[in-house]
Amino acid sequence: MRRHILPVVAALGIAAIALVGCSSAEGDTAAAKQPKDPNAPITMAAVPIGEDPTAESPYDVIAELFQKETGRKLEITEVPDYLSVVEAIRADHVDIGIMSGFPSALAVGTGKVDALMSFGGDGKPVSTCVVLKDSPVQKLEDLRGKTVAFADQASSSGFFMPVYMLHEVGLENNKDYKSIFAGGHEGSFAALKQGQVDAACTAVMLTQLGEPMFPFKDGEWRAVGESPAMDVSTAVLGRQSLDEDTRKQVDEGFRKVLVKENAKRLGAFGPMASAQATSNPDPKIFDQFAEIADVAGVKLKDMK
Repeated sequence: MRRHILPVVAALGIAAIALVGCSSAEGDTAAAKQPKDPNAPITMAAVPIGEDPTAESPYDVIAELFQKETGRKLEITEVPDYLSVVEAIRADHVDIGIMSGFPSALAVGTGKVDALMSFGGDGKPVSTCVVLKDSPVQKLEDLRGKTVAFADQASSSGFFMPVYMLHEVGLENNKDYKSIFAGGHEGSFAALKQGQVDAACTAVMLTQLGEPMFPFKDGEWRAVGESPAMDVSTAVLGRQSLDEDTRKQVDEGFRKVLVKENAKRLGAFGPMASAQATSNPDPKIFDQFAEIADVAGVKLKDMK
């Protein structure tokens, strides 16, 4: 499977998603609305996962299994961050993207991206904050006055949920602690390992996957605090001009790929194999995220 880098999408800030009437939205052509060639690859934007060249990429696995189950190729395009995935879909540069709850809520909230599928949460804590073994930080409250690394400003487990978790113990972002965005979960782990930050907030799931996803051995780190669960863990998003046949194929293909017997090979996407999948979910399923996003200073209702 070939993975590409999308050159036309730059890393975006939250404000970029809020722009009304952006050129990509206004520039839809009649051709873009036509049904896609049924033999053409389905294109998907995704953020990078893992840099270990010896490890099997979850994206390679998804693409391999999707083609096996549907007979249609799935081409993965890597973009810098979650917001770039949203913009790639909005601009009709790619067909679909897979994202966690908050960036999915941001995307659907613009009214210019469709949720093709949603996957329910497992009722377990989503995020934790990780410190080195010898750190004086023993509980979340000890992060007052410290520096905390977050993965991505649109990440569910690497920003929104941990910020809410810290808020619940009386710590407000960039007031009671300093925060930095490390460009992804791997970047936040690297910052912690190099002593640049006091804690890295991430997905509980990544700490359980171990190396290469989580670059600390047992005994080198500790987890402090746990966030609430999320009703929606992940969603498959699609461009609004996507034809019905491709939408159906995406739904049927992922239902066959994201199954328990494939969970181990799917790596970071493994939990989706056990989650309840819903086709064409009602946008209201993302309403749960509004309060938590508000704590992080993002108004989902203002995303256009």
